[in-house]
Amino acid sequence: MTQGHLAFDQIHIDIARNSTDDFNPFHDPLRWRNIGGNPFGAPIALGFQIEFLVSDRVMRHRQTEGVTDSNALTHRNFEFSFAGALRANEGFSVGVRKTVDKTAQGGGLSNRAVVRNAAGEPALIGTQSDTVGARFAAGDAFVVPTGLSSLPDRSIMPGTDLFLKRKFMNTSNAKNFALGALCRQHDYIDELAERVFFAPLFSASLISCALLEHGWSRGHDFEAEPMVYTSHKISVDMAEQHRLRSNDRLHILVAPPEPIPPSKGLGKICVEQQHYRCLGIVGDDRPLFHASLQLAPLQAFLVD
Repeated sequence: MTQGHLAFDQIHIDIARNSTDDFNPFHDPLRWRNIGGNPFGAPIALGFQIEFLVSDRVMRHRQTEGVTDSNALTHRNFEFSFAGALRANEGFSVGVRKTVDKTAQGGGLSNRAVVRNAAGEPALIGTQSDTVGARFAAGDAFVVPTGLSSLPDRSIMPGTDLFLKRKFMNTSNAKNFALGALCRQHDYIDELAERVFFAPLFSASLISCALLEHGWSRGHDFEAEPMVYTSHKISVDMAEQHRLRSNDRLHILVAPPEPIPPSKGLGKICVEQQHYRCLGIVGDDRPLFHASLQLAPLQAFLVD
C-alpha cells in the first residue's frame, strides 16, 4: 500500500515541534537559516513526526488486512534509518508492505515501510514490529533507579553520568502531535468516547527534547555544529503505554554519547557518528521504552 500526495506544511512542523518542546533550529522557520552549511534550503520535518505518520499508516494497513493486535505481543519495536529529509511543503509518499505474521512460529508481526520524497528518493526506511519482549535494550548503563520524582529536572543522577529530563504526558500535546503528523487525533484520544491512548511514537518523540536539553547543558552549539539523525531503534512496553494518562510523569534518562567509527562496506554509513542510549520510565521505576539513537554531524555529509 502506497499513499502519495502528502506534504508537511510549516504549520504541521510547528505544531509537532511545539507539542514536544523540540527546539532544534532545523525545524524553526527563522533559525534554519543560521545553521552552518545547511543544504536543505527550508525547515525540515521532525524525524519522529515522519515516524508517527508511518506507524499510523501501518495501523491502517493492518486493519485493511484484518490483522488485530495481540496482548501476547508485549512490545512494539521501531527500527528506522534516515536516508534524507522532508522539507516544508515538499510532497512525499508513504509505502507500507504486507504484514508478515510469524506469531505461530513464536515470532511476531512486522511491516516494512519506506517514505519517498517528491523525486522518488527514500527519506526514511524501516520496520515496525510487535514481538514477545523488547527487540532493543538501552544497555548495561541503565539500572532502573528509584526516587526519580524527587530529583531536579535537567540534572545528572547522583552517582551516575545519566542526564535526567522530566516530561508530563498531556492529551492536548498528543492530539496536536497526531495532527502535525497528518493523522486523525480521534484515532488516539477522544474524550467523549472516553478513549485515551498516547501513541508510542508520541511518547518516544519526547526523546528529542531530552537530547537537545542534554546537548544544551553540555554547551553544544546547534547552529554552528548541527547534528542529524541517522537511525532510531526503539522498543516500547505496550502494557505500560496503554496505562498512560494525562499528567503522568515520564522520566527520560540519557547516557553520554558513545562515538561510533565509520563503517565500511555496501550500504554502510561511512561517517563518524554518536550513539545515544535512552530509557523512558513512568512512575518511579517502570520502564516504558528503550531507545538507541545514532546521530552524525551534518558537515560529514556535505560535499565540498
